[in-house]
Formats: sequence, structure tokens, C-alpha cells
Amino acid sequence: MTATDAQVEILMREREKGRTQQQAAAKANLRDRKTVAKYEALGKLPSQLKEPRTYRTRPDAFSEDWPEVEEMLRQAPELEAKALLEWLCEQYPERYQSNQLRTFQRRVQVWRGLNVPQTVILPQIRQAGQMLQLDGTWLTELGVTIAGQPLKHLLIHCVLPYSNWEWGRIAQSESLAAVQLGLQSSLVKLGHVPEWVQTDNSSAATRRLGIAEEGAATTFEEKRGYTLGYLQLLEHYRLKPAATHTDSPNENGDIEAANGALKRSLGQHLLLRGSRNFENLETYERFLFTVMDKRNALRRDRLAEEAAVMRPLTATPLATNSMHKVRVSNSGLIRVQRKSYSVPTSLIGRQVTVQAREWTLAVYYGGQLVETLPRLVGAKTYRVNYRHVIDSLLRKPGGFRDYRYREDLFPTLVFRRAWERLNEWLSPRRADIVYLRILNLAAKTMESEVACALELLLESGHSWDDNDVAQLVQPETPAMPQVAQETVSLQLYDQLLGQRKGHVYA
Repeated sequence: MTATDAQVEILMREREKGRTQQQAAAKANLRDRKTVAKYEALGKLPSQLKEPRTYRTRPDAFSEDWPEVEEMLRQAPELEAKALLEWLCEQYPERYQSNQLRTFQRRVQVWRGLNVPQTVILPQIRQAGQMLQLDGTWLTELGVTIAGQPLKHLLIHCVLPYSNWEWGRIAQSESLAAVQLGLQSSLVKLGHVPEWVQTDNSSAATRRLGIAEEGAATTFEEKRGYTLGYLQLLEHYRLKPAATHTDSPNENGDIEAANGALKRSLGQHLLLRGSRNFENLETYERFLFTVMDKRNALRRDRLAEEAAVMRPLTATPLATNSMHKVRVSNSGLIRVQRKSYSVPTSLIGRQVTVQAREWTLAVYYGGQLVETLPRLVGAKTYRVNYRHVIDSLLRKPGGFRDYRYREDLFPTLVFRRAWERLNEWLSPRRADIVYLRILNLAAKTMESEVACALELLLESGHSWDDNDVAQLVQPETPAMPQVAQETVSLQLYDQLLGQRKGHVYA
């Protein structure tokens, strides 16, 4: 009878206690004492008796053409098993079928394990206070919303590999300004400065250098150098830069692991909180700080070892906001950091001061804040607020249809659907005028109320225009009833005052 290692260990213990073979077999749930005698004689566990199988249980379906496949793998080890099997099926359709994929994948996997060397990960011994690792990790997957709107964001995450102390700030892109914000906030929170800062090859910290190889003028080797702004930031804090090699993210393994651990912790705290919606960005970031503080409380002892060998922070933080002086174009646009934004048309031709922050742009004129705009990131290069241009469009409705920034004049999908429906019913010019009047109504009242009115009218299936929308948004108010005004006699007050005086004198 076949026995497991656990059963044999039980019967051996029972025999050591002086039990008979029959009693030991019963204790180990074995039906025959002969099994006890067998393993007593061998003195080994069942797992120690197994020999690796060196024979096949079925014929090798690929033996005939395997040498050819093996040669192809030697020439191009990156070839995938699926592509190779498809090639075999094309060359030898009478011998191979697509349902042999799993068997073929196992065969190719064994060949790679025996023939393709890989680069091992070399765990490092971390020295206290020597290095801080910095990385940007996306947190959008947490499903956080701000005032009900999804928040696409990342965390500029800083970690001390020795103690695993961490800190960070949220941003909407891994820009140099965001890296500066995250690094400075971490150093201020830490109160000390390590010797090195290690990053990956992000464009905020490094840039590609095309350097010609010696003797080959047309061949270029990709190398990375540090950006000037990043070097100036590190020089301010007397930090030394370090970066991972290209295509080697495992060299930043400590912070990569910390990224995953922090995301899991944030997910759990959001579940405990019972809601993923926050009133504003400040409230959300305070929530992040609370979670990181709790995690850092468990690392105080090792952090104290690091603080003992790090330099105290003496440098004052650099300004994280950049200032720009730009002139408003005739189109009512300003251009900041290669992005275009609309501003009130009263500023056309005037020079304004723009303070570029991580999430917003603050526009000042004459020392007064006149507009706060969301800062653009990514591929989109412009943002036009329809409230800024609606008056001009109403004066020149013919410019709407071919307006370069027309897409921004549809605040939500229902506005676009409304314009398309008007195009079906009316002439192009008339459709544009009616839509612009609807857009003007949204600018002068509540956009959400106009959107609800458009939803109702679109669902009705009947034709409508801007007057119908206005009737739903601003229904006629009932006339106020006329109240008769009576003349008040002041003699009554004189009589009351006279009575009061008489009472006092009495």
C-alpha cells in the first residue's frame, strides 16, 4: 500500500513508543502492518524513494521536425511557441494541428530552460542613510473621485531602501516640477538628506544622448544623460544622481516593491473609509499622508539608524511653481508650456502673469487673480472655455462651424447630440445659431440644468429650438399678487410713549 510522508512519520513515532506494527499501522491510517515493516526496513520517507522519470509515456509528436525547430530557436531565441507551431502547421499540415499548442509550448519551455541563459537579479546590501529611491507610480486604479469626477493621477513616491521609510505627493504627470515637488516634500518631512537619489530613466530626470560609435558615423548607441533642471535640483540639496540602466527596472526593485505594497494598503484604507470620493484634492492628499504616517510609524528604529548618518536638511525648498509672462492673442488665447488656454476676451492684447502649478494655472492681471484654469497634460494641446468666446460667436455665428477649437464648445456629450439633431432639422446656419443660443444659456445660467433640458427634449422625439430649452430652464414665474399698502399713523406711537412716561412718573 502507498503511504504518504506524514503517515510514515506517524508510524515511526509510534514504533519508537514501543507500539506493535499493527498498532502503528492503525494510528497512521494504514490497513496493513507490512507497510510498516517495509518503511522500517528502508529507513526512508516515500518522497525520498522517488526517482526522476527519464522515459516517455507516449511518443514524441514533434521528434521528426524538432531539429529544424531547435535550429530556429538557436537563431532567434525570442520566437514564441505559438508562432513556431503555426509555421509547422503551414509547412506540414498533415502532421500538425493547432490543438497541439500546449504540448508544443511545454516542449519549447523545456528547451529554453536547458539552453537559454538569463540574467539573474542580484540582491543588494543596503547601507543606512546612503540612498533614496524615487519613482512615479500611477494610482488611478484605486478608483478615487474628486467631487464625483474620476481622478487620473500618480504618486511621486520616495523610499529609503534601508528602513523602507516612504513619502510622496500626488501629481498628474511625471514632470520635472512634479519630481521636484515629491523630492522636496520628502526631504522636508524627513529632515535629513541622504547621499544619493536613484531614479529610473524617466524624461524628467534623464534624456537620450545619441553618441556615434568610434569608426561608424551612421551608427548611434542610445545613452542617457541627466537633464539640466534635474541636476540643478540635486545640486541645491547636495545630492548625487544615480539612475538604473536602460530596460533594467529591477535595479529600482526596492521602490517597485514599495509601490505595490502602498497601493494595497491604500486600497484597504479606502475600503475601511467606505467611500472613494473626496471633496477636493487637499482632502485626498491628507488621506494619503495619514496612511503613509501609519506605515512609517513601524519603521522608526531603522529610520533612526539612517538619520544618525545622514546630513541634516539645511537648504530651503525651491519654488515648485513657475511664473510666465505672456500676451493674450487676438484669439483670446495664452500659450504656456506649449499648451494653449482661453481667457476672458477683455484681456486680448494685454500681457498677463501666469503661475503654473501642478494642477492649475493662475492668471493674474494688474496684480489681481482673474482666472484659474486646469493645467493640461498629455497629448491635448489646447483648452477653450466656451464661456470666454460665446459672445464673440453670437456676433459672428458663421465662424462656429469651422472654428479650430470647436470640439471644446461641446461641454458634454448631450450638447454634441443636440447640435447634431439640430443639423438634421435646420439649415447649417440656423442650426449653428440655435445651438450657440443654447450654449449662451448654459453660460448665463447652470450648465447642468441646460444639459438636463436637452436630455428631455432629445428623448421626446419632437422638434425643438433654443426657446424650448429656455422654457424648461427658466420657466415663467407667476405674477406676484398686489398687496394694498396702508398708511401708518405715527400718533399711535406718541400715545404709547406718553402712557409709558406717565407710568414711570407714577
